[in-house]
Amino acid sequence: MSKKKEKKVSETPTPEQIILSRLRHLASWEDIKSFLSKLIMMAVLLWVLFGVLFGITPMQNNDMSPRISAGDLILYYRLNQKFRTNDVIVFEKNGKEYVGRIVADGGDSVEITEDAYLRVNGSTVVESDIYYSTPRYGEEVEYPVELEETQYFILCDYREGARDSRYFGPVKQSEIKGKVITILRRSNL
Repeated sequence: MSKKKEKKVSETPTPEQIILSRLRHLASWEDIKSFLSKLIMMAVLLWVLFGVLFGITPMQNNDMSPRISAGDLILYYRLNQKFRTNDVIVFEKNGKEYVGRIVADGGDSVEITEDAYLRVNGSTVVESDIYYSTPRYGEEVEYPVELEETQYFILCDYREGARDSRYFGPVKQSEIKGKVITILRRSNL
């Protein structure tokens, strides 16, 4: 029996072993709590960055060709509320997201002529970076269009067949999601 008592005594942990075991358990719990808190902080930071400050969206079609191609990722800044002519923006019209270039803003008069030229305030606009003519679409929009202070006339760079202000009229400032700041080419991903 003395062997059984010896064995029980030797299997019984000492107070030092109990304390070390509890410290290891607490240390692993502290690691878990630290990891979870950092994970929550990272999630909040990503939400603030990409839910409030910036937006990211893929280009769905070739309406902005050749500068932006279908499949490219577009990073845009949401907080900018002052847009100017030539800014490329992301906007929402009739529940669908579009990308286009502002060609005229509040107070301007816009006309697409019968011979496919863009006129702003009576002057023909010469766009050296646009390689396509700007034809009128059907009877959806009556020209000349007089823009209110919070409206923009937006055209896509690929002017033939793109959905833009020639199709659905001026875009309100409240429909603009943000200004494009960079493009991630799909070939570089």
